[in-house]
Amino acid sequence: MKIPLYQVDAFTSKIFSGNPAAVCPLEKWINDDVMQNIAQENNLSETAFFVKSKNQFDIRWFTPVAELDLAGHPTLATAHVILKEMKVNIKKIIFKTKINDTLSVTYENDLYLMDFPSRNPKIENDLDNIADALGKRPKELYRHRDALAVFDNEEEIKNITPNMEKIKCLDYAAVIITAPGNKVDFVSRNFAPKLGIPEDPVTGSAHCELVPYWSRILKKKKLIANQISKRGGKLYCVYNNDRVIIGGKAVTFLRGEIEI
Repeated sequence: MKIPLYQVDAFTSKIFSGNPAAVCPLEKWINDDVMQNIAQENNLSETAFFVKSKNQFDIRWFTPVAELDLAGHPTLATAHVILKEMKVNIKKIIFKTKINDTLSVTYENDLYLMDFPSRNPKIENDLDNIADALGKRPKELYRHRDALAVFDNEEEIKNITPNMEKIKCLDYAAVIITAPGNKVDFVSRNFAPKLGIPEDPVTGSAHCELVPYWSRILKKKKLIANQISKRGGKLYCVYNNDRVIIGGKAVTFLRGEIEI
C-alpha cells in the first residue's frame, strides 16, 4: 500500500517556522492502528488523514501517541494540500470530524481562514498544581479541554520553563499559558507532553479557548496573536460567539510517499 505524504509548515509563510504537520490523503479509511503508527513514525505534533466524501472531506488527526477530537494547524495544512497541491477548485472546504463537528476553511488574501467551534473556558480551581508544574503562579486559571493559565506580560510567558513530568500528571490534555502581547493582542505557549508534544510550536485548537477569553478581556472581536515558541507563528482571529475564525498562512516543505 502506498499513501501520499505532504509535510506543511502551518501559520507561517516560510519553511522552518510555524508548526509542521504531516498530511496523508486517503482513498478510503485504513486501520486506526496503521494511522497511529504512521503518526508515531512521522514524529510531528500531528498527522492529518482525510478522505473525500461527496462535497466534503472527512478528517482525523493523530499525535504520536493518541487521536485528537480537534486540531487546528493540521486542518490548515490539509486545506493547503487540497487547494495548492491537489489543485481542487473549490471556494470553501468542508470538513467532517470523527465526533461529527463541521469545520470549514476558506482561502482569502493569502490566508486560510478556519471556522471552528468556540470553546469558552470556565474558571478552574487548580492553581497550586498548575503553579507547581509551571514553576510560576498564574494570576488566573481557566479550562475547557485544556488548562488556560493567564499571566501579566509577554516576558513571563517567554521565561517559563515547565516541568514536563508534572504537566503529564495534571488532569488536562494540554496546558496553555497566555498574556497580553507587546506587539499583538495576546501571546501564548502550549505544552502537551501527555499527547507526546512537550511544546507545540503553534496550536490552532488552543485558540478556540484563547480567542473567547481575550475577546472578553480586550473587548474586541478581531484579534492578532503570536504563539511564541522557538519556531513561532502568527494567527489572525475573529470571535463570533459560538464560532471562532482562526487564520494563517502555510507553505509546503515536503512531498513524498509512504510505503507499507
